[in-house]
Amino acid sequence: MTERQEKDDAPRAPTPGAVRRLRVAIDGPAGAGKGTVARGLAERLGYLLVDTGALYRTVALAAHRVGLAWDESGAIGALAEDLAIGGRIALERGAFSTAPPSADGAEPAEAAPPSPPLGGSGLRVRLDGEDVSSAIRAPDMSFGASRVSAIPAVRKALLAMQRQAGAEGGVVLEGRDIGTVVFPDAEVKFFLTAPAEIRAKRRYDELVARGLSVTFEATLSDVLRRDKADSERAVAPLRKAEDAILVDSGHRSPQEIIDEMAFLVEGRARGG
Repeated sequence: MTERQEKDDAPRAPTPGAVRRLRVAIDGPAGAGKGTVARGLAERLGYLLVDTGALYRTVALAAHRVGLAWDESGAIGALAEDLAIGGRIALERGAFSTAPPSADGAEPAEAAPPSPPLGGSGLRVRLDGEDVSSAIRAPDMSFGASRVSAIPAVRKALLAMQRQAGAEGGVVLEGRDIGTVVFPDAEVKFFLTAPAEIRAKRRYDELVARGLSVTFEATLSDVLRRDKADSERAVAPLRKAEDAILVDSGHRSPQEIIDEMAFLVEGRARGG
């Protein structure tokens, strides 16, 4: 074998700057800052951002519009199947706001246009052709999403949509059970958490910035109620994946967390 052949057959080093495009899963309780951090991380990495919780919120909105109560699990399950199979829920690319995250983890007012994007590369959600990206962010839809996501038929109906959204990599997926059920083989997993009072304050500031009339007490009550529902439900209760990196966002700025996450993801993408 010639010296040239030996060189040709030797393992080639990765092209400088070439990195794998990974699937990054971000989970955690309501108000932990998942949305703010996920958007910033997706923009930083140049990844697509998919807020899978938006799908459950959309089912909740559809159920609310047809007058279903949250305990009508059979009817809501059938509705979710119809929405998914019938193509009535659609994710589409849209513009992405580049406004920086606020220091306390709440969504900055300037980053909340009438129809806020759901992704770093821009994803909006449509219900029967209507852009409902703003409507699904109402406080009652937050609780509704927690209730409908506990229905096995709803989870089954939406699972394929969630997996399809992140199948090709190069994506930050934010939402419940991302690292445990939807993408248990995601290359990087984070679990964000923070004290309930801090999470409620962030949520309260976000809602006020959107012009909604709410009180902190009511917001805290909603956060605690959702925590209880999410952690005690029989189907897919809130839990941290064993291989997820725990991140306490309580007393750190979103930018600090984004910097730390980006460092870890970029290192792993390069094989570190």
